[in-house]
Amino acid sequence: MRTLYLDTFSGISGDMFLGLLIDLGLPLERLQTELKKLPLTGYELKVDREQRHGIEGCRLQVVHEEGHHHRSWSTIDKMLEGSELDEQPKQTARRFFRRLGEAEAKVHGIDIDKVHFHEVGAIDAIVDLTGAAIGLYLLGIEKLLCSPLPLSRGMSKCAHGALPLPAPAVLKMLHGLPIVSSGSDKELVTPTGATIVTELAEFCELPQLTIDRTGYGVGGWQLEDRPNLLRGILGEMVEDATQTDRVQLLETHIDDSTAEQLGYLLEQLFDAGALDAAYSPLQMKKNRPAHRLTVACEPGCAEKLAKLIMHQSSAIGVRSTSCNRFRLHRRTATVATELGEAQVKLLYDGDRFLRLSAEYEDCRKLAQTSKLPLQQVYRLVENAAYQQLQPETNGKPA
Repeated sequence: MRTLYLDTFSGISGDMFLGLLIDLGLPLERLQTELKKLPLTGYELKVDREQRHGIEGCRLQVVHEEGHHHRSWSTIDKMLEGSELDEQPKQTARRFFRRLGEAEAKVHGIDIDKVHFHEVGAIDAIVDLTGAAIGLYLLGIEKLLCSPLPLSRGMSKCAHGALPLPAPAVLKMLHGLPIVSSGSDKELVTPTGATIVTELAEFCELPQLTIDRTGYGVGGWQLEDRPNLLRGILGEMVEDATQTDRVQLLETHIDDSTAEQLGYLLEQLFDAGALDAAYSPLQMKKNRPAHRLTVACEPGCAEKLAKLIMHQSSAIGVRSTSCNRFRLHRRTATVATELGEAQVKLLYDGDRFLRLSAEYEDCRKLAQTSKLPLQQVYRLVENAAYQQLQPETNGKPA
């Protein structure tokens, strides 16, 4: 799996990350071509080779004519949604700004639709975050890993006045993630840098990698105690037994919907792309019996599913959290039985076969047409799979 590990000994910013991607081989001309798909003008990308403490890397700067400009989160999201970017980087960029918007909304105690970005809404931040999404896509990076982030102490000037470091939005995004003290009074982790890694990366120490190349994104500060660089190690990761990815968890409490309405909502959620959805019993205020709805989904589907929940139920709000998901490797196969064909799912721990299971819908149809009990059809399909799918099912569990 093509993996990029971020060694953040001097923190991370959006421009450092984009400079790193260029240093790792992202073609500048291709990046510029893709960015032209956004309705942004009056800027250019300036790329230079610079050194920090004798180590050379790529410094990227967005030079633009725009002064201090405010843009709302919804304006940026609509701009990205309506662009001609490829679907994957488009949705990644939208997720970046959604995460940043949610953090700003919580810090200021307002709804996300009322968030107006200041520094992060300027052209350079839009270019940095959208460029990061484009660069990861063009380099074919499948997994992003990151070391614990070094946070600073001190004050930073912004549109709101003086704010403490780390920036409040940065701290909000880093809830539940590992941090270390940098011992610096300079802002090493910016909101755009934090957005990229909290949305996409898993935090860990240096993993087992077969190194392809290394690169450096150069930051603007000249620091006395460390080279102001973001180091990236790009390579092939030794596959773990289990796969990991990022999913979004949606949750709400429902106390005044009928069983029919709840069942219909579950069907709607699966049809709209939910990975999993379930109810659990709950006791709410005034001793009301209720249900907790929990939905797991791809991050890009979270907003759509949250709106579906609020439109199709009595819920007036939905909580959203991002987390890692561990899952087994899997593949599907079709087997022939005396009753007809059916699909089965094969599960693996790395390369080692663990077990298989017959698909319910296929077994249900075979049970209906054959008039046999569903349990008997399951056994028939799974036995056929073990016989027909050698050598995949060697080591069949007892």
